[in-house]
Amino acid sequence: MSVAYIGLGSNIGFRDDNIKRAVEELDAAADIKVTKVSSIYETKPVGYLDQPDFLNAVVEIETTLTPRQLLVVAKSIEKQLERRHDIHWGPRTIDLDILLVDLIEMDEADLNLPHPEVKKRAFVLVPLAEIAPELRLPGGKQVRELLTDLGKIEGVKMYKQELSRLDLLA
Repeated sequence: MSVAYIGLGSNIGFRDDNIKRAVEELDAAADIKVTKVSSIYETKPVGYLDQPDFLNAVVEIETTLTPRQLLVVAKSIEKQLERRHDIHWGPRTIDLDILLVDLIEMDEADLNLPHPEVKKRAFVLVPLAEIAPELRLPGGKQVRELLTDLGKIEGVKMYKQELSRLDLLA
């Protein structure tokens, strides 16, 4: 059994519903159990700035899937929720990024673990630190240390407190 962390983002349509649906779909997928869900944070866009603010969250899952199989599930959920790839870092109904699977390190064209942006993005580190502050990434630093290393956190604010499993099943 592996423990993985997945970042979720949405800035089109009913953003919080998109996040909730993606978490529900992950939890319903074969060989995946969602074990923790962060609060939802509203964040400013990065890269392509001419778009609405995002909602972001992070989930912890337990899975028997390989990272490659997990990527297939994530892409399937994005397709189901009508994710489009019109603009790099552009608007989207949902984005699922595999951040970390155990301490596996991979560098492939479509899958890099840990996700290369984890250490640089407050919108990932803030919710990740909420559910796994002591988690160590390959290379040794804990998530809370990486968040401290970022310094001042701007453009990330609480949107909705932690989603419980009861919220997801309601």
